Amino acid sequence: MKMEKTYNPEIIEKKWQEKVDDSIYYFEASSDKPSYVIDTPPPYPTGDFHVGNALNWCYIDFIARYKRMRGYNVMFPQGWDCHGLPTEVKVEEIHSISRHQISTHEFRELCRQLTVKNIEQMKGMMKRLGMSIDWSKEFVTMDEQYKRYTQLSFAKMYRDGLIYQAEHPVNWCPRCETAISFAEVEYEDRNAYLNYILFQKVDGGKDGEHVEIATTRPELLASCVAVAVHPDDDRYKTIVGKELRVPIFDYCVNVYADESVDPTFGTGVVMICTFGDRQDVRWWKLHNLPLKTSIDERGRMTDVASGYAGLTVEECKRKMIDDLNAKGLLKRRESLKQSVGVCWRCKTPIEIISAKQWFVRVQKEEIINAAREINWYPEHFRIRLENWVESMDWDWCISRQRIFSVPIPVWYCKKCGAVKVVAEDEVPVDPLTTSPNSPCINCGGTEFEGEKDVLDTWMDSSLTALWAAGYDLNDSAGIPYEPVELRPQGHDIIRTWAFYSILRAIALTGKIPWRTILINGMVLGEDGYKMSKSRSNTVSPNEVIEKHGADVFRQWAAIGGAVGSDVQFQWKDIVAANKFMQKLWNILRFSMIHLADYGLEESFTKEKEERNLRVVDKWMLTKLNRLILSVTDSMEHFKFDEAMKSIRTFAWNVLADDYIELVKLRLYGRSPSGEEGKQSAKYALYETMRTLSILLAPFIPFFADEMHSYITSAKGENEKSVHEEKWPELEVMQDMINQEAEREGELIADIARAVRNYKSERGIALNAPLGKIEVYTDMESLETEDIENATATKVEVCGSADESKREGDILDVNGTKAVIIK
Repeated sequence: MKMEKTYNPEIIEKKWQEKVDDSIYYFEASSDKPSYVIDTPPPYPTGDFHVGNALNWCYIDFIARYKRMRGYNVMFPQGWDCHGLPTEVKVEEIHSISRHQISTHEFRELCRQLTVKNIEQMKGMMKRLGMSIDWSKEFVTMDEQYKRYTQLSFAKMYRDGLIYQAEHPVNWCPRCETAISFAEVEYEDRNAYLNYILFQKVDGGKDGEHVEIATTRPELLASCVAVAVHPDDDRYKTIVGKELRVPIFDYCVNVYADESVDPTFGTGVVMICTFGDRQDVRWWKLHNLPLKTSIDERGRMTDVASGYAGLTVEECKRKMIDDLNAKGLLKRRESLKQSVGVCWRCKTPIEIISAKQWFVRVQKEEIINAAREINWYPEHFRIRLENWVESMDWDWCISRQRIFSVPIPVWYCKKCGAVKVVAEDEVPVDPLTTSPNSPCINCGGTEFEGEKDVLDTWMDSSLTALWAAGYDLNDSAGIPYEPVELRPQGHDIIRTWAFYSILRAIALTGKIPWRTILINGMVLGEDGYKMSKSRSNTVSPNEVIEKHGADVFRQWAAIGGAVGSDVQFQWKDIVAANKFMQKLWNILRFSMIHLADYGLEESFTKEKEERNLRVVDKWMLTKLNRLILSVTDSMEHFKFDEAMKSIRTFAWNVLADDYIELVKLRLYGRSPSGEEGKQSAKYALYETMRTLSILLAPFIPFFADEMHSYITSAKGENEKSVHEEKWPELEVMQDMINQEAEREGELIADIARAVRNYKSERGIALNAPLGKIEVYTDMESLETEDIENATATKVEVCGSADESKREGDILDVNGTKAVIIK
């Protein structure tokens, strides 16, 4: 088979994309192989499969390909987490409309059309990157079957008392006009002012005496329901239990002693408003305070703020400062950096408002105990989850005031107001267009109003493990849930996808969702910062693929860093990966010169070849077997960087630089051992190259297939994909390690390398002979043929005599002395 001089990824990758039948990657339900089910992340279909996505999916594909070769029946499904605000915003932008201008049905259809288009774009990139996905297991959360599954889970948890409706403070985004969960709140440092405002003492103080209170949110004065100080703060003990008058709005509030107050912040006196932050909610509950809502769902001031009603929060803040200043009630202002909670989607500062919403009960102890049953890679990310669970102040708010999501399957009886949750045989359902099949169980009423709110999108995606496992939520078959093997995901969604998935699996099955969770980091730009368009440091996978091919990108993903750590993208690493591909190609081209007809001779048998192996060939196979053991161990522990580095070091340093240089003359038939030595080298080279193609297969699947097809054709084997091969048996590899040959072969390689370096340092041509090389070693039967071939110099083994008496240049080869006699 003729090979091109230069590796061409565009041609080779396209060839194998078309040639390999995807069915070899499909999960076989009837197989007797052990199952390995992956709970693949369902990405949000933006249409852009960015470099962070690509890194994560490379990790997943490394595992899937490896496990198949280890004999597992692997399920590598692919889902799409379709619903959510970003699609709604994009639809409004594309069509220059507002969601309020057309019907809910029409708006959802526009969202659906955009989502389908984006999914196809992202699938194309996944396939281009060589992902061995089982497309027969694809799922889309906006499809009717998955919607049914989501609504069934809601109904089941409601009937189990784990979902309820209540009026409660919630995080609210005024830009998106919807409630959001704790996990959807991000924190940003922003510039702010600490305003020192005077509250008048009502009793127990001199006429006109004031208490100074520092706040960053003067616009919440209309919502002030109390004031608090630390009980041990001697400055304010006299005002505890007394009243202060709220400036501008001229009403009185009580002063409480509370240990949560920080006496070192501001003046040590805080106003409690409904609601400025989560601490306000805690105080509001603890002291049973009244509720005064001065900011509405659109982020505008309500009638509670009287003369400020209708203003935006920022407008109100500016006017309030002006008015306080005019009345002499603003003592001073100090600039400061403040950590502000913002909506993760639109970066608008959130408000906390009281609203009637649907919630899932968060059973903290059960979730933490479940998390401890799961194997975490790396382990320290489990602590992040536990800390997150412990920090939650209230339950998971699952209702959203949006359109493109799964409808909450609930109706309200028009006669008595009772809640009616969908029956199992009614799902999927849109309560706005469909009525329930049975009357109200409270009053017998038959007229209902459908719930307008929709579910948080995490209610969809938190079910992916159960969906992949084929778990029946009705439990009609009585088959218990069996946790899937692996959840791969990013560390940025531990507090969302990981947390919600554990919560839901425990609630619905009583078991953990998966046995192992693998956490990947983020991809940073060349400048070391998170990739973002504003920093102009973004790189798309397609840029790399167009220049160097998918296998180069995959190799970069493998070697870029340890799993769990952030990975910095640098073009120099891509260039290095590309150089390695060319090196592999050159090794393959050289090998095929000598293996073109290997094994086709009538006299050839594997047993015969193994009996007649030279020491260096035994050494090579032992090094290969150690590589297999090392790579296997790394793969079992998801250390892809270590596995790929081991393979690169072996291929470049051991195989190319050492072994091939040692056996080159034997392969050409120009060595004293003649045909026997030639066949020995060919056997070792064939076994090494064939095995190397298998070890490379999880990482660079297209190149590995090309390499495997060349090597196996040399023996006339039936051509099949390398991905249908079995991973080397570890027990066999362990038994084939020849420590004696390894020790002797290592010395031979070291001496040849040392002599090459000796020549290079002195400007001597590598093929130029020296006078003689004397080797002082206790290996009296040391094979010298390959040293002589590699150095073009006669070698004499001198035992352990004192080499210092010899005249010549002494080389210290890892404790063994080699003397160059000129």
